[in-house]
Amino acid sequence: MSEDHLLASVARGDRRAFEELYRVYYRRLIRFLATRIPISHSADEIIDDTFMVVWRCAGEFRRQSQVSTWIFGITYRVALKSLRRNERWSAVVDGCLPEPSIDPTQEAEERDWLEKGLRRLPAKQRLSLLLAYQHGHSMEQVASMTQSPVGTVKARMYHARGKLRHLLTALQ
Repeated sequence: MSEDHLLASVARGDRRAFEELYRVYYRRLIRFLATRIPISHSADEIIDDTFMVVWRCAGEFRRQSQVSTWIFGITYRVALKSLRRNERWSAVVDGCLPEPSIDPTQEAEERDWLEKGLRRLPAKQRLSLLLAYQHGHSMEQVASMTQSPVGTVKARMYHARGKLRHLLTALQ
């Protein structure tokens, strides 16, 4: 069953469809959250809260985006609320790996170098880059997830790339 059909079934109160949607998204959301929340936060709790919103609001989905964009957007907003609630706004950037190299120590050094640069970016700029480049979302999808205009997302990414270029040069 497609994600659109699953969500439509969830909107009608179908618990099996809800369980299937949860199963389909759980690992993807865990990976998404692993790069954005401190280790001390519970990704499972954020995902559970996300799916409570999905259960309650499935009937309100307007099909202006993909189901995945809608669910990732909910997850992003739930995670932000969780981080703000705990007053620990320090996202952990993990999993931003460059292409594998022959030398494993070089790969680790490059990953650390990139992570240091990304950590120094403002949170919204870092998130825009990660959603686009690491997760492969379009500008429109990133805008939908972050509830920002597309122009704002483009500006964030432009400024983030410029800052990252200078940061990475300084970190060498």
